[in-house]
Amino acid sequence: MLKIVNKIKIKTCVVAISLGLSLCANSAVINHVELTVEELRIDKALKSLPNVAFRLSARVDDFASQLNKATNYTVLTQLVIRHGKGLWLDQKKSFNQLNDFDDRPLYWARLQMSKALRTAKAFGELFPNQQRKLLWTFELLSRGQKDVKFDKKADKKILLTGFDPFFLDRHIDQSNPSGVVALSLDDLVVSIEGQTAEIEVLIVPVRFADFDQGMIEELLAPYIQNKSVDMVLTISMGRENFDLERFPALRRSANAPDNLNVLTGATKNNPIVPKLNNSALQGPEFVEFSLPISSMLKGAGKYQVNDNRTISTLSGGTFNGKALSDIVKQTSVSGSGGGYLSNEISYRSILLRDQYNLTLPVGHIHTPKIKAFDQQALMNIVNQAKSIITQGVADL
Repeated sequence: MLKIVNKIKIKTCVVAISLGLSLCANSAVINHVELTVEELRIDKALKSLPNVAFRLSARVDDFASQLNKATNYTVLTQLVIRHGKGLWLDQKKSFNQLNDFDDRPLYWARLQMSKALRTAKAFGELFPNQQRKLLWTFELLSRGQKDVKFDKKADKKILLTGFDPFFLDRHIDQSNPSGVVALSLDDLVVSIEGQTAEIEVLIVPVRFADFDQGMIEELLAPYIQNKSVDMVLTISMGRENFDLERFPALRRSANAPDNLNVLTGATKNNPIVPKLNNSALQGPEFVEFSLPISSMLKGAGKYQVNDNRTISTLSGGTFNGKALSDIVKQTSVSGSGGGYLSNEISYRSILLRDQYNLTLPVGHIHTPKIKAFDQQALMNIVNQAKSIITQGVADL
């Protein structure tokens, strides 16, 4: 009997790791299903943040109830599609109605629903590839993949990404300003000098494995390759002010965990090339943004807006890069956006630009950082981010 249980546990763990959703060493077992490190934080969030973590409970409960009645892969697929899309729309509705600048209900509800899916009896009876597909589909849909609809007849189209909250072992109540900016600006039309632009958004995970498996490429490539947008902006929480990150780098070097408490082994002395679908990501050591920088620097608000050129290389240490041609042959340690996933989403999006649409404005905005949840700071950040983006529309 022990032998059978172990086999089930190992199989489940392999499936979860391939999705970037678990670490065996840091997980608990419910009916032989490994809970992910993120899911293990749910109970603490429900106790510490009941008004946040329970906010979208109607969707969570409906999904869980219907999963318990499901008997096959087809029904599970239908439920994942319906409720994945539904969760994203529920968050948008709640966010706009309450107007409290809170991105966290979406994060915690998604985790409760992924836990319900993976612990459902019918899910456990599926083949591993079916399980992977369901989890991957749920992640994408609950992050807005099918809600990107440019239907406001604006002159220009802007695709914007934010991130989940992260470093939750430090602050279980942590918010991410980039997610708040995304939710605040979704479906918005901004206007300057007679030019209008519609903004559509996505929110991505803080997990190395999802990046390695091509989530960023799957979300962004269709719009860049088909030339169906006029600007792509990736946003994350950064330092003290707003930084427009000029020179993203290829390699990971931050000695910081992701939301699964995964450490890549990368350091400043040992920068590591990330993967794309099981192979090393292919690209130059540095790339350069193509944002309308002179206009975007005029974004008005409480914070300074910087054209950040600070980079690090193995041979040159840390310095301000002057031109891409001067740095592209050096081994990168960190880009202007650092050596973590903020830098990486910027690098990957610009790499897509270089492959498919060389003239497309693409780049990364680091917002000021916050501790835990600070509504006033978030309001200030959203308002200034909107101003920065609006200023850039004039040059599209």
